[in-house]
Amino acid sequence: MKLQMVDLLTQYDSIKDEIDNAVLNVIRSGQFILGKEVKQLEDEITKYLNCKHAVGCASGTDALQIALMALNIGPGDEVITTSFTFVATAETIALLGAKPVYVDIRERDFNIDPGKIEDAITERTKAIIPVHLYGHPAPMDEIMAIAGKHNIPVIEDTAQAIGAGYNGVKVGTIGAFGCISFFPSKNLGAYGDGGMIITNDDALAEKVRMITNHGSRQRYYHSEIGVNSRLDTVQAAILLVKLKYLDGWNENRRAAAERYSALLQDLPVKTPIELPGNYHIYHQYTIRCEKRDAFAGYLKEKNIPHAIYYPIPLHLQEAYSYLGYTKGDFPVTEKLTEKVLSLPMHPELTDEQQISITNVIKEFYSKVNA
Repeated sequence: MKLQMVDLLTQYDSIKDEIDNAVLNVIRSGQFILGKEVKQLEDEITKYLNCKHAVGCASGTDALQIALMALNIGPGDEVITTSFTFVATAETIALLGAKPVYVDIRERDFNIDPGKIEDAITERTKAIIPVHLYGHPAPMDEIMAIAGKHNIPVIEDTAQAIGAGYNGVKVGTIGAFGCISFFPSKNLGAYGDGGMIITNDDALAEKVRMITNHGSRQRYYHSEIGVNSRLDTVQAAILLVKLKYLDGWNENRRAAAERYSALLQDLPVKTPIELPGNYHIYHQYTIRCEKRDAFAGYLKEKNIPHAIYYPIPLHLQEAYSYLGYTKGDFPVTEKLTEKVLSLPMHPELTDEQQISITNVIKEFYSKVNA
């Protein structure tokens, strides 16, 4: 049995004819940059998310940077976020000369702790970036209340959470911006890089659209300092096909998560939860376990795919040492980086595969607890 962390080839085989035709149609059109499929995808995403504007860009990382640029964030500014996330969340802040300001997370759902945000706010705070980590929504009501009190815009890092729901609305539509990644392994993944910026603000939508295209509304006329970050037409065509299947794939992930949790219930691991009012789409199925490194080694020995998201928090990364954070500053984050481990998760995961995976986990803990 060949196990994959994410089985992109099996998924492709299931929609091969549609994908192949979509790609060939773009090639035959000759419209590789800002072809009609880009606008079609933007329109379909606005319908799917029930938002006003969706602007394609070249990656989820670019989506974050462009959102920050649209808010005129730069040197001397501060942006509050979490240290328990992929580096792009802080990287984009730093690239613009602003300062990432971290706060700790909640152990129960891995997301930023709203109770710690207000203490981090200063007169230089220009944005808050919560991350909907692993596909579970961040606590947006509390975050938006704090942001509204201090008149600070919120940028939702929705890279791992397209289709996730929070109190009846889709994440990415609650703050000033939502930033989506279409990296191939995401729940809605392209066959290359791609991203999208979501907003309900007309003026911000116009601004980000210009920034993605060299700051230009009209060719050779530049109203903003911009970048070259256009969503590729081939990728847009692929995503148009895949978007039709997203809800079904997310339901398959939820069913797989439920099976995992049932199979693991008697073992010394903590399985992920879904808090009331949330719709978790399980981009990752992440457990917390004792003897994590030995456990990971055993899985490797048994050819069970796994990953650690993330082994080193951002505040302890060498590249960000200039910020002055030290070990012990964010105890929940640091504790979880030593315990988390993600198991294979994708819509094509079968009962047989999950039983095989969890049997190996049972073997490990029966040996270490013998």
